[in-house]
Amino acid sequence: MHLSDFRRRILALAAAAATLWAVAATAGSDSLSSAAAALRVQALSPLSVLRWELGDLWGHDGLSPAAVLAIGESPLLLSARERVAALWSSSETAESAAVSSPPDTVETPVEETPLETDLDFTDNGIPARTLVPAGTEGYTVVGKAYISNSTDHALLVQDLTESYDAALESTGPQVLILHTHGSEAYTPPKDTDISYSGNHRTTDTRYNVVRVGDEMAQVFADAGISVIHDRTLYDYPDYSGAYDRSLAAIESYLAQYPTIRFILDVHRDAIEDTDGNEYKVVSVVDGEGTAAQATIVVGSDGSGKTHPRWMENLKLAVALQQDLLQCYPTLMRPILLRNSRYNQHATTGSLLVEIGAAGNSPDEAVLSGRLFAQRMAEVLEAKSK
Repeated sequence: MHLSDFRRRILALAAAAATLWAVAATAGSDSLSSAAAALRVQALSPLSVLRWELGDLWGHDGLSPAAVLAIGESPLLLSARERVAALWSSSETAESAAVSSPPDTVETPVEETPLETDLDFTDNGIPARTLVPAGTEGYTVVGKAYISNSTDHALLVQDLTESYDAALESTGPQVLILHTHGSEAYTPPKDTDISYSGNHRTTDTRYNVVRVGDEMAQVFADAGISVIHDRTLYDYPDYSGAYDRSLAAIESYLAQYPTIRFILDVHRDAIEDTDGNEYKVVSVVDGEGTAAQATIVVGSDGSGKTHPRWMENLKLAVALQQDLLQCYPTLMRPILLRNSRYNQHATTGSLLVEIGAAGNSPDEAVLSGRLFAQRMAEVLEAKSK
C-alpha cells in the first residue's frame, strides 16, 4: 500500500469519526443554533476529552467517566457492563424518587378570587374584576411572587431567589419585543370604528397588542436601553404555525444583534366567568389610573423539547414580579410555569407577558405595558450597576 493511500484512508476514517461524533453531540437539537451550541459544549468539555481517552466516545449507557474508568480495571465488571449500567440507572431513579416534595411545591389546582370594588368601569362596557390569589395553597410562594406550576418540576424557594443569568450589555440592542399573536385585540369603547379579522383579533395596531409593544419600546428607549420592536403579525393571516414563524425571526435577530439579552413576547389573555361571560382584569394604580392586570408566562422543557436553562427565565420572572408587586400590589397575576417552551430557549432572558385580557380597553393595556416596562428597566439597570 502506498503511503498516500494510507494517508487517505486515515483521513477518511477521521472524517467518519468526526461525523459520528457530531451526530451524537447534536442529538435532540431542533435548530441550527442549538446544534451549534451543543457542538461547542461537547468540543470544549473536559468530560468529552476524558471519554475519548477511555474509548467511551458516546456515553451511550449513562455511566460517568469515573465509572467507566473503574469497571475498565476489572475484566469481570467490563464483561458485564450492560448490567452495571442498568443497575446504575435504576439506583439513580430510585434515589431521585425517594426525595420528598418540598412543602412549597405546587400539588393542587390554583384559584384566584375577584376583589370587591366600588368603581364603575364603563369605558368600554365590559365588567371589571381584580384577580388575586385566594390563598397560598396550590402555589409556590417566593416573597410576594406566586407561581402556578403545571409542570412535573419541583420548585425550591432558595433556587428561585438566586440571581438570574441575563444582564444588560454596554452597547448594541439589548431588548427585543415581538408578538407571536400580534393580532390579539382589546375592546375599545363602543361605536369605535374597528375592523376585526377574527374572534377578538384585528390587524389594526391601534387596538391590538402591537400598540402595547410600542409603548413598552418607548419606555425602554427613554431609559437608555436599546430596544428593537418587531411589529410583525405572525398569526395573520394564518394563526397556525405562528410560534415557528416568530422563532425564525428571533433566531435572525440574535444572529444580527448578538447583544440582545432580553426577549419579551407580548400577548393578551382571554377570560370568562363560569357562565361564559367575558370580563376584564384591572388594577387601580394610585396616580396613574386603571391598568390591565398582567401575567408572566414561563416555559420549560416539560413538552420534551430542548430547553435546558428554563430556570434562568423563571428566576428573572420572580425578580420582576417581586419588584412590580412592591410598587403596584395588584398589577400582576401569579406567574404561570408551563410545559411548552414558547420559544424561550433562545435566550436566558426570555418571557411571555400577557397584558390584560380581550375585555380590557386599549388604554388600560397600554398603561399596564408602560408600568411593566418601567419597572423592568429599573430592575435590569440596578443589576448592571
